[in-house]
Amino acid sequence: MTALALTASGCVVVHGEREVLPATTQGEAAKAFQQFTTAYNAADKAYDASLDADFATGAFGDIDAARLKARHTNYPQGNKAHTPLVLSDAKYTIPKKAGWPRWFVVDAKGNKASKLRWLMVFLRHDEREPWQVAYLTLVKPASLPRFKKDADGFAQAVDPASADLVAAPKDLSRRYTTYLQNGGTDFANGVHTSVWRANRKKQSRRPGLATQYIDSPLSGGDYAPLALRTEDGGALVFFASRHYQKQTAAAGASVPNPGRDVLALTTGEIKQSLMMEFVSNEVALDPGKGSAGARLTVLGRTQGMTSAQGS
Repeated sequence: MTALALTASGCVVVHGEREVLPATTQGEAAKAFQQFTTAYNAADKAYDASLDADFATGAFGDIDAARLKARHTNYPQGNKAHTPLVLSDAKYTIPKKAGWPRWFVVDAKGNKASKLRWLMVFLRHDEREPWQVAYLTLVKPASLPRFKKDADGFAQAVDPASADLVAAPKDLSRRYTTYLQNGGTDFANGVHTSVWRANRKKQSRRPGLATQYIDSPLSGGDYAPLALRTEDGGALVFFASRHYQKQTAAAGASVPNPGRDVLALTTGEIKQSLMMEFVSNEVALDPGKGSAGARLTVLGRTQGMTSAQGS
């Protein structure tokens, strides 16, 4: 769409896709949030991925669809233990930005994992599309930053290539997967960084079963990073990554014996090894460049297995 404006020099064409506009309204965001919750509960109750497929995309969409596929395979009658997800105290952070995609963030309290906040990013590429959740992580309330907002209460989206941060948002997936493979000082110690690396190192040394890890960036399309400016000049960045875990039994040792949900997503026969693929979505604090001793801090990570191959 274009808007026409008359000036002293004549007629000037202003392209709508270049205007900096709010991604949505509070009312529309609340409606999208309710639609997602309703669809998510229906899908979880029936173990039917088709019931919320229109409301999920990107890393979260992959994780959710694989979970429901595995559970449906093992429990085709549905989830007899279903407890509806109830999200309350929802806070909407809507950025102003130019062009598509549009997106906004919801921070809510859930009846599951009630001590953590459910942090969701809703995304769409066109007004005719439904809003879809691309990222979903759980974080401690005290870890959430304050966002920079204008006089109308709208947040500021950060350019993926921004050079005024410790790391450009577009580089976080690559830097995170490089850190998981090689270590380093890019990321602050924590559950999703140093502790995860230590646990993987410990698991790789189990007698009779060798475990290898491969981590790769995931940053195109609906996996692209999205970032909001914080009051301190940094940014809160949502990003995704892909991870592989290969278990190989030593000669004469027992072959990998995964659970039913893993087997439901596994192709091939597990004769000696099992290669599992995971998709993960993370949210991290990215400080402003020049901050003394500043490092990237991963606040939350949601990961799920999406496929596996036996050999």
